[in-house]
Parts: sequence; C-alpha cells; structure tokens
Amino acid sequence: MEFSSILFYVFSFFFIVSSILMITSRNTAKAALFLILTFFSAASLWLLLEAEFLAITLILIYVGAVMVLFMFVIKMLDTDKSTLRAQFTRYLPLGIFVSIIVIAQMVLVLNAGQFDLAMTGVPEKHDASYSNITAIAEQLYTVYVYPFELAAILLLIAIIAAITLVHRNESRSKKQDISEQINVQAKDRMRMASIKPKSAKESK
Repeated sequence: MEFSSILFYVFSFFFIVSSILMITSRNTAKAALFLILTFFSAASLWLLLEAEFLAITLILIYVGAVMVLFMFVIKMLDTDKSTLRAQFTRYLPLGIFVSIIVIAQMVLVLNAGQFDLAMTGVPEKHDASYSNITAIAEQLYTVYVYPFELAAILLLIAIIAAITLVHRNESRSKKQDISEQINVQAKDRMRMASIKPKSAKESK
C-alpha cells in the first residue's frame, strides 16, 4: 500500500469519527471543536487530491474566521439546557424528515453513474511545479471573468442593501453634537439640589 493511500485512510477515519462526535456531542463548545477537526481532515483529503486552493480556503475562512465567530457566540450565549431539549424534541420530526430527504438525494446522485471511475477516471498526478491555485486563477480570470465580475457586483449590491436596511430609521441612531460639547460651561456640568428631609409623621 502506498503512503498516500495510508494517509487517505487515516484522514478519512478522523473525518468520519469527528463528524459523528460533532453530531452526538451534547456540549456546544465541544461540538464546535469536533467540527474544526472535521474541517482539518477534509482539508487534508483535498491536499491529497492536489486541490490546495480548496484546502487553504477551508482552513483560513471556515476554521480561521467562521468557527472563531461560532465559538464567541457559543461562549457569550447563556442558553438554558432545558430550553434546548424542548426545542430539540419539538423540531426532531422535521429534522428527521429533512435528513431522510437529503440522504435519499445523495443516494440517487451517487448511484447515477456520473461519479464512477469509469466516467471520471483517476485524478492525474502532476509534478512538483504544478500549482492548483495558478490553474484556478487562469480559468477564473480568463474563461469565467464575466461571471466572476457579475458575482462581485451582486455581492456589492447585497452589502449596500444590508447597510441601507439597517440605517433606514434615523431616529434609532445616536449622534454627538461636537459644538455643544465644546461650548459647555462649568455651571452646566453639575446641578445642586436641595432636598428637605421628611419628618417622622410624613414618613409614616
């Protein structure tokens, strides 16, 4: 057995085990850590397939940014376990139904014969000078440059729309009046109040 085949089985084992532990873990922080291990295992498998761009993107974006955000949200939220169990049992039938549909779709796609080695073939091995990132960049900025620019424009429109929706109500925003802060006087900073003490009869 080749060394690459051994690495494939090792990374696949960690990928399957960590994904199962992520689903079955009752602690949300541990589930997020198992998900990080799953991402690292998937990135290692992509490296074996010479897909360096996908592996680097998975580690930098999902592990380095998205999962860090998940961990902050998980640690900041103070959720009650009884509430989580009630919501879990409430949405369990819907989750099982959606899972059955997804599994059925995956089985139909994989059994269609489009992913067999007879159809796709074994991935071609390249020399050490080959760069997957360079190959993707050549295709992205030459053949698919117009769809790439269109996607960038759509993302820009989505960002502008999100900012507009957030700031459409000006009454919610708080602003500082710099001139009023500069022109403030010492007598306006503190106000003396004379409070008369209540007598014993009034307090009763």
